[in-house]
Amino acid sequence: CGTLLILDQNESGLRVFRSFEWNDGLFDVTWSENNEHVLVTCSGDGSLQLWDTAKAAGPLQVYKEHTQEVYSVDWSQTRGEQLMVSGSWDQTIKLWDPTVGKSLCTFRGHESVIYSTIWSPHIPGCFASASGDQTLRIWDVKSTGVRIVVPAHQAEILSCDWCKYNENLLVTGAVDCSLRGWDLRNVRQPVFELLGHTYAIRRVKFSPFHASVLASCSYDFSVRFWNFSNPDPLLETVEHHTEFTCGLDLSLQSPTQVADCAWDETIKIYDPICLAMPA
Repeated sequence: CGTLLILDQNESGLRVFRSFEWNDGLFDVTWSENNEHVLVTCSGDGSLQLWDTAKAAGPLQVYKEHTQEVYSVDWSQTRGEQLMVSGSWDQTIKLWDPTVGKSLCTFRGHESVIYSTIWSPHIPGCFASASGDQTLRIWDVKSTGVRIVVPAHQAEILSCDWCKYNENLLVTGAVDCSLRGWDLRNVRQPVFELLGHTYAIRRVKFSPFHASVLASCSYDFSVRFWNFSNPDPLLETVEHHTEFTCGLDLSLQSPTQVADCAWDETIKIYDPICLAMPA
């Protein structure tokens, strides 16, 4: 079964504020953008779960339409719309309004499992997806067809993210151990490639505070920090896990704080040296 832990950080460290159980593994989580107590998870049984941290019982609602594992879920950052997007191993993406009990529409086109679905922080109604079919795809909720298809790697793509400072720039991380940057105005060639991981890259995140800084975690047990505008882009390698590193995020509140987790069943919250120094 899966567990959703809500952790609270104070001077003495981390404490478990709330714990929720689900009857299958939970693969991703996203916070509501309009209610600080609400979050959504997705699971191996094909469902999404809506939770309220102010209530000990849960979930408030379950959305069950995907026919296989749901590997990603993301809540839109655009003000004025309450939308979630989910990506599944059933090769579909679904659009949801959490106040509506069923999906608003289904996006088809990927030819393999979908690992990542991420809303654009800039363009309302626009999101990206990454798949085992080796493509990055850009979608618009106003048309259920795909807008852009990028054959980004010759390997499964496990993660993608949007740059917070450039609406045309995305990064992909793949099983080929590489990170590649893509400018949507010309996707024939990547605008950067970052090499150094020795196993598949599981998650990649752009910094909310530095336009050219990003972080990646990998099945090589490491987290790496990069500045793609530098001649030598690798800023730092952090190796504090003993198993596959599978989760990663950068704080929206603190310019230096990072959270990651791994198959060693630990969560680490820390300030890497490279983010503590002036950019």
